Amino acid sequence: MSLLPHASFHPLSERAMIITLGEGIDPNLHAYVQHVMSILNENPFEGYVESVPSYTGITVFYDPIKVRKNTRHKKNIYQVVMQWLQERVNEAGKDYTPESKQHIVEIPVCYGGDFGPDLSDVAKKNALKEEEVIHIHANGEYLVYMIGFAPGFPFIGGMSEEIATPRKEKPRELVPAGAVGIAGAQTGVYPFATPGGWQLIGQTHVTLFDVDREQPSLLKAGDIVKFKPISRQEYEEQKEAR
Repeated sequence: MSLLPHASFHPLSERAMIITLGEGIDPNLHAYVQHVMSILNENPFEGYVESVPSYTGITVFYDPIKVRKNTRHKKNIYQVVMQWLQERVNEAGKDYTPESKQHIVEIPVCYGGDFGPDLSDVAKKNALKEEEVIHIHANGEYLVYMIGFAPGFPFIGGMSEEIATPRKEKPRELVPAGAVGIAGAQTGVYPFATPGGWQLIGQTHVTLFDVDREQPSLLKAGDIVKFKPISRQEYEEQKEAR
């Protein structure tokens, strides 16, 4: 089974090539991207460095000097890499079946107040009450599509369009670690205090990235996230108990 009959391949630089496998934010496409990633990593070509997934495809990085050294004929390096990638994508499409097993992570969130300074704006933008925004956000089941922007920062899809809200026109100079935000139809959690333009609706005490953990990033692509509303008191107690 091939999710996309006509995958496209485009050079990004002399060291990278983009494979486009589909369009839009889609859980089925995400599963296929992860499947192709596993095929690439399990059988790398000489000069292969790494693959980085996106919503719609994969960027493959390679060392052109090593590729050249291991090419019998003086072919264009792009053609050599593209041919190998085409073979692997064709291999990935054979008898492909999405895996049903997924890791679920529950993240407690204290919504509103000084923890969610943009909650009222999100509510007004969507003609809802703040309580309705919280209810909709906390009752979703979300898919982590990729980690990026900052170490451990999850780009999470599957949020209801009922509370979709554009990024702020003027980003904040500093967003606190643990801030839960909305950007368009995505939601996410800031792992560190960084500048950012997402609409902040709540705060979690959960540490999303810790270099001392065996797996530093709490979340990974493919994980399912559920947000659990907690009170300010519960937030303080749970944070103190960590």
